[in-house]
Amino acid sequence: MTERIPTRIIETADTGKTMRLTPAKAGGPIHARSFHGMFRTLRLLGAGLLFVLFFGTAWLDWNGRQAVLWDLGARQFHVFGTTFWPQDFILLSAILIIAAFGLFFITVLAGRVWCGYACPQSTWTWIFMWAEKITEGDRSQRIKLDAAPWSLDKLLRRGAKHVIWLAVSLLTAVAFVGYFTPVRELSAGLLNLTAEPGPATWVALFAAATYLNAGWLREQVCLHMCPYSRFQSVMFDSDTLNVSYDAARGESRGPRRKDSDYLAEGLGDCIDCTMCVQVCPTGIDIRDGLQLDCISCGACVDACDEVMGKMGYARGLVRYASERSLAGGKTHLLRPRLVGYGLVLLAMIAAFIWALGERSLVSLDVTRDRTLYRENGAGQIENMYLLKVINKSQQTQHYSVGLQGAQPFALQGPRELTLAPGEISDVAYSVALVEPSRVAATHEIRFTISNQNDPAAWDSVSSTFIAPAIR
Repeated sequence: MTERIPTRIIETADTGKTMRLTPAKAGGPIHARSFHGMFRTLRLLGAGLLFVLFFGTAWLDWNGRQAVLWDLGARQFHVFGTTFWPQDFILLSAILIIAAFGLFFITVLAGRVWCGYACPQSTWTWIFMWAEKITEGDRSQRIKLDAAPWSLDKLLRRGAKHVIWLAVSLLTAVAFVGYFTPVRELSAGLLNLTAEPGPATWVALFAAATYLNAGWLREQVCLHMCPYSRFQSVMFDSDTLNVSYDAARGESRGPRRKDSDYLAEGLGDCIDCTMCVQVCPTGIDIRDGLQLDCISCGACVDACDEVMGKMGYARGLVRYASERSLAGGKTHLLRPRLVGYGLVLLAMIAAFIWALGERSLVSLDVTRDRTLYRENGAGQIENMYLLKVINKSQQTQHYSVGLQGAQPFALQGPRELTLAPGEISDVAYSVALVEPSRVAATHEIRFTISNQNDPAAWDSVSSTFIAPAIR
């Protein structure tokens, strides 16, 4: 029998409902056992997709440049065929809000599955655990190796593991930093030792962070550093699907022969093999109830289903189930909270797509000269302005500059501008007051800029014209 872990009770979102949260047992390193099953396959597919996206996207080219590049120096953020500027950061805020509501939605629906299937911390931890397995063996072999005195065999196995860890960490850091500086130049510079100190330092820092997080901290990041584990229970209700142990079916637990009449002996389906504990990456016993440390990876489900199959029992002793279904009721998938999060999520996605489509590919900024006004050769009052024009597209564009409702003002300066992709141009203009009797001492004027080939791409900015007061 395994040692039972003390539990503590907290309230969930449903009034009057409680769930047990138990801390992981303190002790030495967790050695998770290898296993097979449907949820492991799903996790491998998710991790494989994440790896392909993370490592592959950094090396993609698009129209002669890196497809995804956050060029902080130039303040240009290239995402395939679109270039974003600091003026577009409101769209980044929208993406973060969408991600937050997506996390809320999936948590209410199926608990902490993000952590078990898609979180980079969990994914990289599985990779590092795989490196342990191929160098030090499965769980029992690693436990024996930990207890064994240092020898040449132990040194070689540990050394090989850390070499793989460091290699994965370095590749991860190069790919990550490669999203902020051209990855081909970065890789070539690191290989021939000519990389700039700044990018090289960031590669070293991120490699060290990956090595520390996935190799040494592992579940401690999920338990003590990630805020999600702390507030997830607030979002649970009695219909949330969580990895759960069916105590009504499993208790009383105990070992038995495969062909024994265990029901006559007063035993449930749980044979107390502890396989669910041995495969858990956070080292918990799912039979003690819903726990703070559970990342809903489904490892215990696969392990238990395999044991149930060998014993000839029905699968699902440990499964994704709601509190309501475990109590004999029916899980309600469509419920007000879930529908509400879903509607808000869809609305935010629709608003983001609309804003992205309506985003102007030309930006105009106007700065008025500090001089109040001056008189030109024709005796007209003039104000000076500096127009900053940004071509936010990835093609050369031709623009027309003007004043909206120009009378009684005249714009003096180039009326047509040609800007290369991503070019920023500062152009000086003057505005002359043609009919002084028609305005007061100050007047609002509006500068406009439009794309000659695409009238829908335009921008306008207002400024102030100052003239002598007319009595």
